[in-house]
Amino acid sequence: MRPILAASTVITDHRGRVLLVRRGREPGKGLWSVPGGKAEPGETAAEAAGRETLEETGLRVRVGAQLWVVEIPTGDGGVYEVHDFAAEVLGGDLRAGDDADDARWVTPEELETLPLTDGLAGYLRRAGIIPAAT
Repeated sequence: MRPILAASTVITDHRGRVLLVRRGREPGKGLWSVPGGKAEPGETAAEAAGRETLEETGLRVRVGAQLWVVEIPTGDGGVYEVHDFAAEVLGGDLRAGDDADDARWVTPEELETLPLTDGLAGYLRRAGIIPAAT
């Protein structure tokens, strides 16, 4: 089975907080993650990352460098191939939308208390987005 292309953005603010959304659908319903989702036909991963961020958070972003790629099982034998990109906010008003139940800026300390999607904290640490665990 061919992987399903998906993409996400990793966005930080001037205070070192990370933008997260609480997933309203599977996979990972109820867990916190970076904004993102499936690419539409003909869409690149970077285009999908920007569109999904706008839909889930109300924020327009400039998508930058790819940070990592992760495979996430779909639950029915398939797999999502998720490309995560650095991004910066260009405008908009933060609000949860589309399949996100909530959207907010989270400090590295708060990350430790939230139920996150599998491996997210490790990816953020390895990319230097949040400090290494002490």
